[in-house]
Amino acid sequence: MSVKCQNIFVQSLNKMNFITRLSAFCLRKSKMQQRHQSSRRPSAPLGSRILTDPSEVFEHNMWDHMQWSQEEEENAKEKVAENSLVKVQWEDQDKYEREASRYWNEFYKTHKNNFFKDRNWLFLEFPEILPEKGRERLKTEERSAELTKINSTNRFSYKNEMFEGGEKYLKKSYEDGSTSVQGDVYNKTQAKSLTDNPQGKNYGGEFHWLESFPGSDATFRILEVGCGAGNSVFPILKVLCNTPGTFLYCCDFASGAVELVKSHSSYNSAWCSAFVHDVCDDALPYPFPDEILDVILLVFVLSTIHPDRMQGVVNRLAKLLKPGGMLLFRDYGRYDTAQLRFKKGRCLSENFYVRGDGTRVYFFTKENR
Repeated sequence: MSVKCQNIFVQSLNKMNFITRLSAFCLRKSKMQQRHQSSRRPSAPLGSRILTDPSEVFEHNMWDHMQWSQEEEENAKEKVAENSLVKVQWEDQDKYEREASRYWNEFYKTHKNNFFKDRNWLFLEFPEILPEKGRERLKTEERSAELTKINSTNRFSYKNEMFEGGEKYLKKSYEDGSTSVQGDVYNKTQAKSLTDNPQGKNYGGEFHWLESFPGSDATFRILEVGCGAGNSVFPILKVLCNTPGTFLYCCDFASGAVELVKSHSSYNSAWCSAFVHDVCDDALPYPFPDEILDVILLVFVLSTIHPDRMQGVVNRLAKLLKPGGMLLFRDYGRYDTAQLRFKKGRCLSENFYVRGDGTRVYFFTKENR
C-alpha cells in the first residue's frame, strides 16, 4: 500500500506492506536460518489484527491473515504479467538510474512536505527504535493517555488489557547471550563476525575520525536512510528529545529533501544530524564511524533502488551497526494495488517499475529478504 494513500483495499491486504526486522548477522545472509517470535510485543501487534467487521477497515493501515481466494490471486498475477509485457527501453532505464536523485529532487520541489503523512505508527510497529528506557516511558505515557480517555468517557476500555499484554514486547534474552526480535536468533559472537572493518579504517586510511562527531556523546544511535521530508524523523525526534543519550541521523540522496528536514521548526541539531548521502555509492563516507549504530530504519526506501544493487546497499549498512544492532525494514509487497495499477510500458524489470514522475518502485516478497 502506498504511504501517500492510507486506503485499504481488502482484496489485497495479505500482499501489502512487507515488514521485517533483521539482526546484524543475518543482513548479509541469503537464507534466514532460525526463527523465533518475540514474546514482547506492542499493543495490537502484527499477527493479531484480524478484520472481523468490514466497517472497521480503516482502523489500521494494514491487517493480518487476510487470505485471497485462488481466483483473486490468479487475477493479480494476470495483471502483473500483462503490465510487465512491455519493458522500458534500455536507454531510458539507464537515465532513470543515473538521474534518480534528480527525479526525487523534483518530487520534493513539487510536493515539499505535503505528500506523505507523518509515520506516527513507527513505535507501534517497531518499538526497537527506542532504547529500553525510552520504550518504558512511551508505554507509561500511552497508559496515562488511555486512562484519561476512559475517565473522560466514563466507560470501560479494553485497551489497558492490551497494554498489559504487551508488557514484554522488548527483546528476549537467551542464556547463550543471543537476542530475538521477530526474526532470527544469533549470538553476539556471530553478529560480531559481520562487521569486519574496525572504526576509522573503512576508507583505506584516507579518512580519519576526530574524537568528536555528531552524536559522539550518545549511547543509542539511530540512522534513517531515505528520510525524505522527515515524516519518520519528526515523530522519532518528538520522543528522542525526552530520552537522554539518544541521537538520530537521517539521510537522503535528494538534497531538497534534506533541506526540508533542516528547515523544519522541530529540527534540532542537538538530537539529529541530517545529511545528503547516496547509499548506492560505497565510496562515500558517513559522518560517523562504523559499528556505532543501534538501529537502521528503511521505510519504503529499498524499493526505490535497482534490485541488482540492493544487497550491496544492505551489506554496507550492516557495517555501520554495532554487534547485535538491527535493521528495521518496511516496504511494498508483491501484488500491492499500486503494482496492479501500472500500465504497460512502465515496467523496468521483474516487479520493478517507474512511475510517471521518474521515481521507481520494487515490490517484494518475504523470500526477497
